[in-house]
Amino acid sequence: MKTILIIACALSTGILFAQSPIGAWEWIETREDGQKVKGVVTFTENYQAAAWFDAETGAFIETNGGLWKLEGNTMTEVPEFHTKDTSLVGKAVSFDIEFDGNDKMRIVGSVNWASRVDAGQPGDLAGAWLMSGRKRNGEIQERDTNRPRKTMKILSGTRFQWIAYNAETKQFMGTGGGTYTTVDGKYTENIEFFSRDDSRVGMSLEFNYELKDETWHHSGKSSKGDPMYEIWSRRD
Repeated sequence: MKTILIIACALSTGILFAQSPIGAWEWIETREDGQKVKGVVTFTENYQAAAWFDAETGAFIETNGGLWKLEGNTMTEVPEFHTKDTSLVGKAVSFDIEFDGNDKMRIVGSVNWASRVDAGQPGDLAGAWLMSGRKRNGEIQERDTNRPRKTMKILSGTRFQWIAYNAETKQFMGTGGGTYTTVDGKYTENIEFFSRDDSRVGMSLEFNYELKDETWHHSGKSSKGDPMYEIWSRRD
């Protein structure tokens, strides 16, 4: 009887089963100047990336991301890139979060609730990936994924974001993201923001993809129309 009462109490306070942020979340916020901004954050098992862009035009505003962990309701993040404040790169930042059911989440005290987009399904490529090679002139050129200069791509079940950065120098080179699908060996990106060129917003790009021994082979044409063949290795 005592055990039943303890379990019932735990259920009523919401502490028995921890909810997971893994997947993608999005929200709309209104800034002081009246600008409508869309925020998106994607969590994989160990890494996360967040981006903000104009909700109407897709113009890029800011991004940050890196390692994360959740203990109780306290989330701790260690950014590897941070366009708004590079001094935070490499430093642990903790804050409390709360859930409303399984489909709403926010930082405690924030006016904005993020809505769950997915929980890591249905796409075949959910997870964090590092570019580990390219094929040029028929030959694979490998890239050391342990170096500070990285190109990372984070995908939930339906959303993607890539980021190029240097975790040691805190330099940010670029990012882009949106939604994606994986159907019959075709990986299609629908671009919602692109820091290097806003004119790419709204484009849909189709690529061939294949998973080989935990690597993702990605080929087709870039947003500029140039042929490409990239190899990505899982980071999680």
